[in-house]
Amino acid sequence: MDKTKIIEMLKEIFSVRIVASIIIVVVVAVFYKILMTILDKHAKKASDGLLAKGKNRTYFELARNLLSSVILIATILILLQINGVNVTSLLAGVGIAGIVIGLAIQDWLKDIIRGTTILSDDYYQVGDVVVYEGREGEIMSLGLKTTKIRDLATGSIISVANRKIEQIEVLPDCFYYRVPIPYEMSLDEADKTVEDVVELIKKSSLVKNAENRGIAELADSKIEYVLAVSCSARDKLAVRKECNRAVIEGLASNGASVPYNKLEVLKKDI
Repeated sequence: MDKTKIIEMLKEIFSVRIVASIIIVVVVAVFYKILMTILDKHAKKASDGLLAKGKNRTYFELARNLLSSVILIATILILLQINGVNVTSLLAGVGIAGIVIGLAIQDWLKDIIRGTTILSDDYYQVGDVVVYEGREGEIMSLGLKTTKIRDLATGSIISVANRKIEQIEVLPDCFYYRVPIPYEMSLDEADKTVEDVVELIKKSSLVKNAENRGIAELADSKIEYVLAVSCSARDKLAVRKECNRAVIEGLASNGASVPYNKLEVLKKDI
């Protein structure tokens, strides 16, 4: 067999492999697009149900990431097989080197294991508002390796390795707010003023409920009542501002103003 025939044969083999590889990539891309579209439709239907509330969204996000990884790995193995690479031998070689690889990717494995733990133990869900390293943010997505958090103050996206879940604190949909009342008011006047403040706070569209929990402290220049205010954790900053305004308006409507620390100076006659 002369060189010309060998070259022609090699060209034919490689051209068939290239065409087959392109066809495989196109078919997989179309299949992936259809699969993601179906998944998105089911996710939208689930988000309209009463049981959604974040958990279903979390499962769908994880399923999307898992399917993407599986399809990518399967496609790579098929392409390798088509182009003459012995995948069976390759996998066997990986098995021999498994210990070395395991040591190299132990953090990666921890992230994946922790990712499944987040779901099974319900640490947090997509849509929850959390605190990470002193920054408040909303869980945007949960992947196999990382959790993405949107900082509520700056809008920036923070990627946190799943192995660090102990450092993430989920904020409740309730916070406590203190209402300052001047000592010049009688107890009845103070109670009425606080109830007026509560009613003003309840008028906010962001507030689910507000309750007077009574006197919390007798401070130096004021009596402090404590309110339990229920709202979405992501709206907490905005609701606190509305609470401040409600206090000023409530005190003013009852003939008082916000108390402040006073310094009494005594002058000694010489």
